[in-house]
Amino acid sequence: MFKALLLENQDGKTVPTLTQLTESQLPEGEVRVAVAYSSINYKDGLAITGKGKIVRQWPLVPGIDFAGTVLESADSRYQPGDKVVLTGWGVGEGHWGGMAEQARVKGDWLVPLPAGLDERQAMCIGTAGLTAMLCVLALEEAGITPESGEVLVTGAAGGVGSTSVALLAALGYQVAVLTGRPEEQGAMLTALGASRIVPRSELLVPAKPLEKQLWAGAIDTVGSQVLAKLLAQMNYGGAVAACGLAGGFDLPTSVMPFILRNVRLQGVDSVMCPLARRQLAWQRLARDLPASFFEQAVTEIGLEQVVEAAEAITLGQIAGRTLVKL
Repeated sequence: MFKALLLENQDGKTVPTLTQLTESQLPEGEVRVAVAYSSINYKDGLAITGKGKIVRQWPLVPGIDFAGTVLESADSRYQPGDKVVLTGWGVGEGHWGGMAEQARVKGDWLVPLPAGLDERQAMCIGTAGLTAMLCVLALEEAGITPESGEVLVTGAAGGVGSTSVALLAALGYQVAVLTGRPEEQGAMLTALGASRIVPRSELLVPAKPLEKQLWAGAIDTVGSQVLAKLLAQMNYGGAVAACGLAGGFDLPTSVMPFILRNVRLQGVDSVMCPLARRQLAWQRLARDLPASFFEQAVTEIGLEQVVEAAEAITLGQIAGRTLVKL
C-alpha cells in the first residue's frame, strides 16, 4: 500500500481524496517508479480544484511532473535504482501522475536524471524550467549569441521566465525583463541576473508594423499584443522563442518583421517534446543553471497540504516553486 491523492468525479464536481492504493491499481506502463518529489504547477491547481478542464480520465492521480527512483522496469533502458524525471506527455491529465508515492508510466516518457541534479533540484526546475531551456536552445540555434545584443524575457517573474533569466545571465547574455509589478519583483529578478527592468505598460501599446530595433532575441510567455510589439521591435536577424499565451492566443501582427528584418518566430512546446531533445535540455540545465537558482523561494509540502496549495496557486497566492515531498 502507498499514499496517493486521488481525484474523482462526483456529480460533475472534482473531489480530491487522500487515500491508500496498491500496485495493482496503477495504470499500465513499462516502468514503476518510487516518487521522491512532485510539484504544484498552475495546471495541477486547475485539475485538483476542478476550475479547469484538465482531467481526461476518472479517477486520476494528478501531478504533471515527478522525479524518483525506478523500482521495476520492463524497458531495457531503465534498471531498478536508476534516477529518473518525468514532465509532460499528458501525465497528470490523462494518465496517473506524480502525487502518489508510486507511479507507473511508459519508458518513453522518462528521462534519466543527469549527473549533477538530484530529485529535489529536478522538481525545482520542472516543466517550467524545461520549457525555459528549450527556449534558450531555440535562440542559440537561431544564432543569437551574447554578443548579438540585449535579450528580453516577458512574464519574467513566472516559472518559465525566471528560469530563462537565470539561464541567459549564466550564459553571458544581457537580459532585460518585462514585468507588471517591478516594485515587488525587481529585486528577485535582479538577483537572478536581470540587468534591466522594463514596465509591462511599454509593450501594451498597440504595435506598428515596424518599430525601433531594440532586441536581439526574446523569450515570450505572454503572446497577443505583447508578442506583436516584440516582433516589431526585433533587431534585423533577431529571434523570438514563444512558449506561452498568458496575455491571449491572438497575434495582431503583420509579415513586415519577417520579410523586411529577417526575424524568426520559433514556437516552443515541452509537453510532446521528443526524448532526444529533452535529454539535451536536461543535460544543459544540469550544466548551465547556477547554484544560486536553487536557493530562491521554494516551499516543501506533503500530500496532505496539496489541495490547499492547489487552491492558492489558482488564486495567484503562491510565489516561487512549491514542491510535494513524497
